Amino acid sequence: MANPKNRLVSNAAGNFYVDATCINCDTCRQLAPSSFEEFGEFSAVRRQPEGERQIHQAYQALLACPVGSIGTEQGDKGALQNAMASFPLLVEDRVFFCGFNAEASFGANSFFIEHPAGNWLIDSPRYIKHLVEAFEQRGGIASIFLTHKDDVADADQYAAHFGATRIIHCGDVEAMPDAERVVEGLDPVELAPGFLAIPVPGHTAGSMALLYHNRFLFTGDHLWWDAAEQRLGAPQRLVWRKRVLVDSIQKLQTYSFEWVLAGHGDRIKLTSEEMRRQLQALVERRQITTVRSS
Repeated sequence: MANPKNRLVSNAAGNFYVDATCINCDTCRQLAPSSFEEFGEFSAVRRQPEGERQIHQAYQALLACPVGSIGTEQGDKGALQNAMASFPLLVEDRVFFCGFNAEASFGANSFFIEHPAGNWLIDSPRYIKHLVEAFEQRGGIASIFLTHKDDVADADQYAAHFGATRIIHCGDVEAMPDAERVVEGLDPVELAPGFLAIPVPGHTAGSMALLYHNRFLFTGDHLWWDAAEQRLGAPQRLVWRKRVLVDSIQKLQTYSFEWVLAGHGDRIKLTSEEMRRQLQALVERRQITTVRSS
């Protein structure tokens, strides 16, 4: 729980604040971009939320923060309950952002797909009563797709509760050694109708993306939207192999999708044509960077 005595001096004066326990994972900036901003090694309140919508978003950020570093001087129980009830948060077409990001995955985003043949969890949020009940109300979880070893978080607890099948690549299987399904090799694998696992090594040896109905690409830490630069981004540090990462990004150009839903970084919806242009531009930037650094 946030401590007002540790309130960062970079916070704007007012009710909401971030304290010194912040790990700068960017969760709050995604959910409430009008209120939170990056200041050096931390996030802080750039401007106090005004109006019902901004206050609602700020409370969503407070709940989603993986380390509980966001607090209020004077809480609003009703607003907090409304924010709680909004999770999982609808993205589009029965795809949801889970919220309640986990410290174990450095605050990575996780997602939920409500599907008539069985629901899917992509990476894992914190294991909490609210989400367990929300998933139960929607029919439980049949499959848990793990994009890479860093973001498994509490997947084992969700799998045990719901009897779900955990899916991970053999390159990262040490993070979930008892997973029920292990993807081998570099070729795409159809896990179920409309669900395609695409190995995208680079950030880790076993990184995978999940393409859902040729519209939604769940990318883990392989690819994200850089809101500040207004372009796709990919990791430049903590990378297993840089050249392999570029090849994996280039491979995605052969697929059609509209959404990038990332573990870290913003999510974005573009036309499939614009997405391909963005991917090509990213590949070209990274090829230049890789050559210079080699």
